Amino acid sequence: MSKIDRTPTHSDFSHVTEWVFDLDNTLYPHHVNLFAQIDKSMTAYVSTLLQMEREEARKLQKQYYYDHGTTLQGLMIHHGVDPNDFLEKAHAIDYSSLTAQPELGAAIKALPGRKFIFTNGSVKHAEMAAGALGILDHFDDIFDIVAAEFVPKPAQQTYDKFTQLKRVETQKAAMFEDLPRNLIAPKALGMQTVLLVPNNLEDTVVEWWEKTSGEDDHIDFVTDDLTDFLGKITPNITD
Repeated sequence: MSKIDRTPTHSDFSHVTEWVFDLDNTLYPHHVNLFAQIDKSMTAYVSTLLQMEREEARKLQKQYYYDHGTTLQGLMIHHGVDPNDFLEKAHAIDYSSLTAQPELGAAIKALPGRKFIFTNGSVKHAEMAAGALGILDHFDDIFDIVAAEFVPKPAQQTYDKFTQLKRVETQKAAMFEDLPRNLIAPKALGMQTVLLVPNNLEDTVVEWWEKTSGEDDHIDFVTDDLTDFLGKITPNITD
């Protein structure tokens, strides 16, 4: 049985009182493609900064993303960019493709304990996206790339900083992410881990490092529907 076929139950998460969610392609599904706007903004930033053609700039952008966890980290290391300027321009996007998701909101609200957004983006971006989804008020706090001192996931030190600053009990925590490599550190810390994948994964274009493999032992569950998954582990909202 594959992990995506394994149905979660309330007992699998009965110990969890700390709920940690990535933002992009996790709290909203991959097919919404909001991140495509951010991706284009980042390519334009690299192109302007380094006077590169678009295709060349995109290739470098993706290389920095793979090597350093975010394009921003690569640009800071190699080109000394102002991170605040980059974040402002990268997130100057249209959020109208996101619509209120009351069922997801109810599912998040029903989770017992504290809920966090843990993102490699900015607080402003998280607030705008979660606000458009109608779920922002269900979260206790947001930990962003600024709080991480611009060191992105999957760096172990960033998870350590998050858990220490927010006093997260990792043995009582679950983390939801769309990138397999970003679940390695949470699993090592004792968290229950859930990977979000596109609902048409075979037809969706993703980078190779975004895909699961047979060696992803750090992933406990895989789902293509966050609302449905949360409903299965919090039976009180479906009774």
